[in-house]
Order: sequence, then C-alpha cells, then structure tokens
Amino acid sequence: MRIEQLYTKCLAEAAYFIESEGQIAVIDPLREVQPYLDLAMEWGGKITYILETHFHADFVSGHIDLAKKTGAPIVYGPDSHPSFECIVAKDNQEFKIGKVTIKVLHTPGHTPESVTYLLLDENGKEHAIFTGDTLFLGDVGRPDLAIKGDLTQEDLAGMLYDSLRNKIMQLPDEVIVYPGHGAGSSCGKNMSSETVGTLGEQKRTNYALRTDVSKADFIKELTEGILPPPQYFPKNAMMNKTGYDSFDAVVDRGTRGLSVAELKEAQYNGALILDVRTQNDYINGFISGSQFIGLNGTFAMWVGALIENIKQPIVLIAPEGQEEEAVTRLARVGYDHCIGYLDGGMNAWKAAGEPLQTITSVEAESLENIFDTISLVDVRKPGEWDAEHVDGATHYALDFMQDDLTKLDKNKTYHMHCAGGYRSVIAISLLMRNGYTNLVDVAGGFGAIKKTKLPITDFVCSSTK
Repeated sequence: MRIEQLYTKCLAEAAYFIESEGQIAVIDPLREVQPYLDLAMEWGGKITYILETHFHADFVSGHIDLAKKTGAPIVYGPDSHPSFECIVAKDNQEFKIGKVTIKVLHTPGHTPESVTYLLLDENGKEHAIFTGDTLFLGDVGRPDLAIKGDLTQEDLAGMLYDSLRNKIMQLPDEVIVYPGHGAGSSCGKNMSSETVGTLGEQKRTNYALRTDVSKADFIKELTEGILPPPQYFPKNAMMNKTGYDSFDAVVDRGTRGLSVAELKEAQYNGALILDVRTQNDYINGFISGSQFIGLNGTFAMWVGALIENIKQPIVLIAPEGQEEEAVTRLARVGYDHCIGYLDGGMNAWKAAGEPLQTITSVEAESLENIFDTISLVDVRKPGEWDAEHVDGATHYALDFMQDDLTKLDKNKTYHMHCAGGYRSVIAISLLMRNGYTNLVDVAGGFGAIKKTKLPITDFVCSSTK
C-alpha cells in the first residue's frame, strides 16, 4: 500500500493517490489531470476509482477529464446526484483497491453530500481518513457554502457536529488524518500549516473536537466571524456538479499568441487584460486598463475574488514561458475563457510604440517625514488589520474592494499598502481600472512600515508602539 499527497500551495489544496496491487484511487484531483496519469504510469498502476469528498467550491476538480481518460468511475457521497454518470455511494459502502478497502463515511456539515474516506489496510485495520473539507488540522469546514431552500448555515453546522462525533471521533487516535486543505484556504477559519496529522492530535488540539462543548455552543462558535465566501465559490461548485469544457481545449484556446493589434481589438471588444508578471515589473510599466494579479502570489484565489464574470474573456500579459502555467491556474478556478496572450510580452508592446502607465512606489521610511500630510490605506484582511495597523490609516480590504469601489475620493492622493507589496499593487490596478489616478504604492508593505517610526496600534496587546 502506498499513499501520496499531492499538495498545491497556490490553492492550499491536497489531492491523494492510494495504490495497492497496481490499483489506484485518486481523491479530489485538480483540474489538470496529466500529473495523475504520469504518476500512475510511474507506479506501474491503473487508476480504478476517482473519489470526490464533495462538490468543491474553491477549485474545479479534474474528475470528469480523468474519468474520460482512464475509464475509472467517479464516486460521490449520498445526496450528491451530479449531472454526469457516477457512483452515488451509500453511507458505509466499501470499495476495494488491491488488498485495501476504502469505506465511505457520510459526514454532512460542510456540504450535505460531504464524505470522509476511511482507508482500511490489508488486515482490515483503520489506517487513515481522507477528510476533504469536513475536518482540517486545527479547524473544520465552514458551513455556509451549500445553503439551499430551508437549509441554513446553522443547520449545516449542527450536521457537522454530529458527523464529527458520531463518525470521525469514534475512530482510533492513531488513525492518520489527510485533510483537503491547509493554511491559506478560504474553506475554514484557522487551519494549520501542517498537512498531515493524527486523529489523536486533533482530539487534543482542535477546538471543534472538544468533548465538553454542547451542540448549540458548537453551532455558535462555528458560525461566528465567518467572512463572506469569495464570489466564485458557488460558480465552481456548480461546474463541479454539472460539468465543464475539457482542460486540453481550455489550454489550446488560452495559449494562442496574439499580436499587439489583436490584443487592442480584444480589449476594445471587452476582454480583460490580465497581467501576471511580478508586482515590480507591473509597477514599472503596464497597459492602461489592465488588471495585475501576479503568478508569484496566491494567483488563483485573487482571480476568483476579483474577476466577477467567470466567463470573462481574458488576454494574458505573462513572462515568457509561463503562459500555459497562467492558463492552467485560471482553469483551476473555472476561468476557462482565456483567448490568448500577448506574443512577445511587454517588449512587443514597447516595440510597437504603444504607451505605458506606471505606478509611483515609495519606501516606507520616506513616510516618516510626511506622515501627517498623507492618507494611508491598508488593504489587508480584516484579521490582519484587527491584530495591528498604522494608527490613523484607513482600512479598505482588497477581499471586499469590488463590493464598493467608491469608498475613496478620486480627487485625493492615497498611499496604499498590504503586508508585503503584492496585494497593494493588485488593489491599485483594480482602482485605476475604475477611475482612480492618484495612488502611491508603499514598497514592502506593513512589514517595512513596522521598521519605521510610524505609530502602530496593536489590538492584541492593547498598546500603541
């Protein structure tokens, strides 16, 4: 028996390979399936099952393409009923993989159809659980992503309470926990950066597995302080349930080189110019009206949060050789309508004599002498702001900026910062696309600001530094 965790940092997502006697089960595969086919060939095995823990909201799974290329059946849990052919498993149904057994545990709560897969070894002993978004290390799945009809987030939280106590906590402490996500995912509130643990550790440390908490208190604790989900979540969940274009077709369409003239025509006809270079490259010269979201950060999550139309035609400005990577990462979150990239990149744009825009960027230290005369804007998440921020700054979280693009005065000048410099440039490009002109980036973000003499309010310690 072999188990391989395939972890994708930009989505904080884990897929799994389980092999026994040359038979392989894949759990929660990403959109691009060639890595799974390659690994199966490397192991000398055959993919015999594609197991899904639930209808994922934060990424588009590769289950449909993988099934077409391998002939392996797709398995979902009870109450799923997708639009394509699959096995809708019953609670406690078992699937054989060589000498091992995978048992379906219906664990509703994150979503109604959520399941945990229990792996029984060659001797029938409980070896590991693949928990999807039911149980993370340090947290559990949020209960507000699959609300339908009369079902509320409180209803789902109550289901999760029962699932954890009646199904998962009954298992031995030595059982290994393989979660669907780690720190950085929006599917929970307080996930660990670790991606493998034991159930005993979670029983001791995970707040959601306390034995002294009532169901009512659990529901209250789980539903308090949940930030609204990114707008693309329900769209991804629907694609996972109803189907999508093949990944190969999406890549073929998105990796077509476009001339400067073709890019300009596409932009005129409504295509979004998405610049995926580094923030420093973008600051020093970009196409007017383009949106910056760099591949060097949590690219897919910010695409999903800020590009509201999932069918938006997109043209890429990408570093040479990274065009296919950008298309792949767009497809992972359901943005399948990239129509190409600027052939030759910004060098081609400059060679054609086309105009460039730039962003003024200043060092944090330079703000010390002008602090009383500037308007400082912090675009970090609410939790980051609550922990500590510059006294007198305005909070304008990038996560929710799209909901109100009129919060600032377009006639004023603003100095903008995030934690390290990535998100502030995303925010500036978004605001510039919407009519703002007087925006200055603070290089190095809050990390650099903390090294200056600017006043910092620390709410954790209730003191001002």
